[in-house]
Amino acid sequence: MISYQLTEYGQPLERAEGARPDPVGTEVLIQTAACGVCHSDLHLRDGFFNMGDGKRLDLSKGRELPLTLGHEIAGAVVACGPDVRGVEVGANRVVYPWIGCGACQTCAAGDEHLCPRSQALGVTRHGGFSDYVLVPHPRYLFAFGDRPSTLACTFACSGLTAYGAVRKVLDRVDGRPLVIIGLGGVGFAALRLARAVTNAAIIAVDVDQATLAAAAEAGAAVVDARADDAAKQLKKLTGGGAPAVIDFVGAESSASLGFRTLATGGLLVLVGLFGGQLRASLPLWPLRSLTVQGSYVGSLEEMRELMRLVESGSVSAIPVRSRPLADAQTALNDLGDGGVVGRMVLTP
Repeated sequence: MISYQLTEYGQPLERAEGARPDPVGTEVLIQTAACGVCHSDLHLRDGFFNMGDGKRLDLSKGRELPLTLGHEIAGAVVACGPDVRGVEVGANRVVYPWIGCGACQTCAAGDEHLCPRSQALGVTRHGGFSDYVLVPHPRYLFAFGDRPSTLACTFACSGLTAYGAVRKVLDRVDGRPLVIIGLGGVGFAALRLARAVTNAAIIAVDVDQATLAAAAEAGAAVVDARADDAAKQLKKLTGGGAPAVIDFVGAESSASLGFRTLATGGLLVLVGLFGGQLRASLPLWPLRSLTVQGSYVGSLEEMRELMRLVESGSVSAIPVRSRPLADAQTALNDLGDGGVVGRMVLTP
């Protein structure tokens, strides 16, 4: 088994060779066909989130190194433990990676992705920057039909995170504007999903001209966030303010722009993890009845809902660029430098 592992925070990934694991109990061994590269992988590599004002959230606690990153995983079942039911060797599956401890109230409520003792693949357990991945139970596996594995893997985070965020604004954007800030892999997936499950007038905001052109081609009105009058453009396009804004960047500048774009009674959904702080005058919140809500990936049930949409043909493909697994570190570097349209996907 060949893996590209984090061995020291802030340092390049290292190539590691080891024996292919043998599944026991309910475990399933997946031979990786594709694994997406996510901005979260950058934060995990660095070992912290930027909390603003020079503060950092330490990500090293509860995490042992070396660790194989990569949580957007699709591949073929090559071995099953003796207690596995419902999936057979040879089946192609996308993996739900946001696995919880299975023993707490959060997990019992169906919110494993929010479990305080997370067992998420590529986050606390070895993930998909490898040619094999061990999955603890077949309930975390989903068929993806005739879609290519390079696209299917993106449903596990990019697609699911986008769906979880769009789901939170459904009751606000029927026939009304929806502003999406940040058109990376997740934001672009949200644009596609929003067009599939809403009749909202979508306005896409980004800083990259190629990305904005792709969003316009997908049917969205576009605004360059670097424009001096970006907020004024958004106010005009939304008719005075948006009932909902989803920020897939999560930077101080993007969150501030999203907050200023809200109409009275509006909802700002924060998804991105770039870092910093949101500064806003407190009286505005009650006087204009504004809401800010975080959104973190999605539940196992939301993954089921998303995959039903995928199988129905309602979800259009996002741009995907394949790269060999050996390019894992270079792909992380390129993602950190910005300008990537859609999703980069590693293929062993």
